[in-house]
Amino acid sequence: MVASEFVSELRQRYGIEFHDLSLLDEAFTHSSYVNEHKELGLKDNERLEFLGDAVLELTVSDYLYRKFPDKPEGDLTRIRAAAVQTAAFSAFSKEAHFDRYIKLGKGEEKAGARKRLTLLEDLFEAFNGALYLDQGRDANIRFAQQIIFPKIDAGEFSADQDHKTALQEVLQQNGDVAIVYHLLDEQGPAHERQFHVDVEVDGRVLGTGFGKNKKAAEQAAAKAALASLKR
Repeated sequence: MVASEFVSELRQRYGIEFHDLSLLDEAFTHSSYVNEHKELGLKDNERLEFLGDAVLELTVSDYLYRKFPDKPEGDLTRIRAAAVQTAAFSAFSKEAHFDRYIKLGKGEEKAGARKRLTLLEDLFEAFNGALYLDQGRDANIRFAQQIIFPKIDAGEFSADQDHKTALQEVLQQNGDVAIVYHLLDEQGPAHERQFHVDVEVDGRVLGTGFGKNKKAAEQAAAKAALASLKR
């Protein structure tokens, strides 16, 4: 079962107390751990990750809709995209100390998976999936009020965080340029792919980025390109 100190930490920091601890345990069980302990008949957190992804998108969408009654759909979409991307969810996982309690197989542990951003993103989603099943969406909202919404309120996820569009607008101020994104590499198992992309402008590489999918990696590459242009 999940560590008792983590159960206490959730209660003390966020007022969360699971009724069904097996759900919490499942949320923090990586597939590599399950594969190395088949005799235990454990479940990994991938199904909870799937559910949590949907719960979080709805939770953030609902909050944005109510908080910004005058913003157009495009702005709301861009803010949401920034708030639910790999970098954000992995940071939330670290803030909540989730990285300390995920159960990994020995191989993944040695490979440094505990610090892998995509794994931390998946973990945050799985936790929210488990919380939803255990207590309903109101519990997800209360958790988000402590860890996600304050950052939205502080403007950390602004509408201009669509880095690809921002890069295009900057580069095309003086006329059309050819902006091309190349998929350089993809690694990892199917449920935990890591994509590596670069962005080339008129034949010159301006930035590279990593992400859980090609779209996220392209955004990261565009962000790096924007940073390079400001130097």
